[in-house]
Amino acid sequence: MSYRPLPESVASLEDEVLEAWEDEDTFHLGLEARRAAPEFVFYEGPPTANGKPGVHHLLARTIKDTVARYKAMTGWHVTRIAGWDTHGLPVEIEAEKRLGISGKPEIEHMGIARFNQECRDNLFTYKEDWERLSRRIGYWLDYENAYVTCTPEYIESVWWAVSEIHRKGHLYKGYKVLPY
Repeated sequence: MSYRPLPESVASLEDEVLEAWEDEDTFHLGLEARRAAPEFVFYEGPPTANGKPGVHHLLARTIKDTVARYKAMTGWHVTRIAGWDTHGLPVEIEAEKRLGISGKPEIEHMGIARFNQECRDNLFTYKEDWERLSRRIGYWLDYENAYVTCTPEYIESVWWAVSEIHRKGHLYKGYKVLPY
């Protein structure tokens, strides 16, 4: 068996592979091939799209991808749903940086409504970068039907799940020591 020599630029090889995946619609063909198989739904633990992806995200995405790929290779039809985390400290810190403020007193002084709007306005600053990184590493997700944690539908689904857990008696208050 002989192999073709590597191109002068490995980046051009990457471009060839990405183009082939796109031209052949590899991701969707894999889904269609298993359409009648048992369903396994994979919801991505979502990144915060207002921050740039970094090299440390490659490991997390690779580990998550092994779950979906393993299930697909063992005969499951794997729906891979992308998501965007639009809540929490990373979003607030970025808004504070853009506004040149820091901390709760300054947020309250400028007005919580204005601060919240600044957070909302910049939720998806690096969305395209995240999608490009995911394509480059072959981490295939359905971005067209992604869930977004700030939508009323998502928030209501979380409250519904919490209420079901409570209704079934599985919600409790407890304490534990963490060694870090």
